[in-house]
Amino acid sequence: MKKIFAFVCINLWLICVSVYAQDFKTIQEGIEYAEIKRGTEKEPVKINLLRLDLSKVRLDVVHAKDAAIGTEITSSIATRHGAIAAINAGFFRLDKSLFAGDAAGVLQIDGKLLSESNNSRIALAISNEKNKTEIVFGHLKTESWIGFSKDAVLPLSGINRERRSNEMILYKSGFHPNTLTDSEGTEVIFKIKCKTPKRIVSAEFCTAKIIEVREQSGGTEIFADNYVVSIGKDTPQDFKSFLSYIKKYPDSDFFRFGNEFITSEAAKKSAFEKAEDIVGGVPQLIKNGKIEITWEQEKSSKAFVETRHPRTAVARLKNGKFLMVTVDGRQPNVSVGMNLNELAEMLLEFGAIDAMNFDGGGSTTMFLGGKVVNHPSDKEGERKVSDAILVFPRKKN
Repeated sequence: MKKIFAFVCINLWLICVSVYAQDFKTIQEGIEYAEIKRGTEKEPVKINLLRLDLSKVRLDVVHAKDAAIGTEITSSIATRHGAIAAINAGFFRLDKSLFAGDAAGVLQIDGKLLSESNNSRIALAISNEKNKTEIVFGHLKTESWIGFSKDAVLPLSGINRERRSNEMILYKSGFHPNTLTDSEGTEVIFKIKCKTPKRIVSAEFCTAKIIEVREQSGGTEIFADNYVVSIGKDTPQDFKSFLSYIKKYPDSDFFRFGNEFITSEAAKKSAFEKAEDIVGGVPQLIKNGKIEITWEQEKSSKAFVETRHPRTAVARLKNGKFLMVTVDGRQPNVSVGMNLNELAEMLLEFGAIDAMNFDGGGSTTMFLGGKVVNHPSDKEGERKVSDAILVFPRKKN
């Protein structure tokens, strides 16, 4: 019987890795797992792979604690939701503040945009269709706005994050019980009615009526049918004019909220618009079967690309399957990690036609069958993260 395998040799490393067809073990229908080692005796690398048939499984992005801020270990997120497998996903604010876990780029869950994009970075769109989960990779920019007449809209500074004194931030339910803002701004409470059908021009479109305007006020409660717009004391004139308008017409009921998705490839726009979940990373690794690491375009750093770290990545394969990858690192004599060129070359050899990098370092985690199967690099063990991509069996028709 013939053995089917691929050789992966990167940057003149002395030992190549062989990935044989039989190295993948079927965990259950649509889910295959492999653990491989590569590198040299002095610089070993441990890699974990999940190969998924998207006609047999579905994918969901879930935020820690099912909110827009906060952190939680990947295995806990997966276990709470009954997932078979999971990896950590987007970059996030990592500190000890109340805003820890705030996504550092675009994040949409179940059609609800929770965080705006950052520098048009690479993003993954997920749509769980009836018979198959569809995925799309693309550079995405989001624009969120509030309109107070048919033709007049004002861009929002951001969504569900810390408000600076010169910004206007939109807060939605699921962020926190309140806005966590100081009392130096103005908070406008809207009663909203949103439409989020499967295919619309923007992922979310809401009409709204003003309930209350609170000046020199912060920490406003957020309810399920309310939005709160928090306007800092040093906002630009346009925002101040908006504030003057709503004070003059407090009973207006024709305000609108919406989002616009802008991508460099027009053909992908509709895929992002209909997506249930969207999660961002940095940078793109492979496009159309060729290595294309867009770190400069995405305003990342050369050191981030060239230094070996633990890595988490995803790829679409030539055969239509979806690959989720973790590379352990920062563990001398066990696994030293990879730079992004090495990671991209490896994914290309595995058959990737599109691929992107997610948060790595101490965040890198793969969960499978009730346990963490890689070796996270933090001394404390598995790191709390912002969000994860979960894998579930597809319900049979």
